[in-house]
Order: sequence, then structure tokens, then C-alpha cells
Amino acid sequence: MSKSIEQQLQAAIKRDGRTLYELQKASGVDRGVLSRFIAGERTITLRTAGRIAKVLGLELKPNRKLRR
Repeated sequence: MSKSIEQQLQAAIKRDGRTLYELQKASGVDRGVLSRFIAGERTITLRTAGRIAKVLGLELKPNRKLRR
């Protein structure tokens, strides 16, 4: 089973090695939000995930087409 976008982003943040303060400054996402997200205690919006991904040099892409 593949990892969820959240799990992949959490792992990327941990691998990146920046402090929460550095990630907060670069992304504009509150340090408390980042901390709780990394710990798996809360979810984040797609917009917030995009801001974090951009700082990490990642791109969010859907893995399948949406049906109408």
C-alpha cells in the first residue's frame, strides 16, 4: 500500500532537516501547526501542504483522475 500524501510530506519534512522555526519562516505556516502535523496530531489543508511542499522543493500531484 502506498503512503498517503500526508505521510509522504511528514517524511519529507523530517528528511529535510530544517528546524520548525526555519520551515515556518520559509513557508508562512505556524510553527504549532507544523509541529502537530509532523507528530500526526492534526491534518492540514491542501493549500498549506502546497506551501510546505514548495519550500521543500516538492510538487503535489494527483495520482489519479477525478471522475465527474
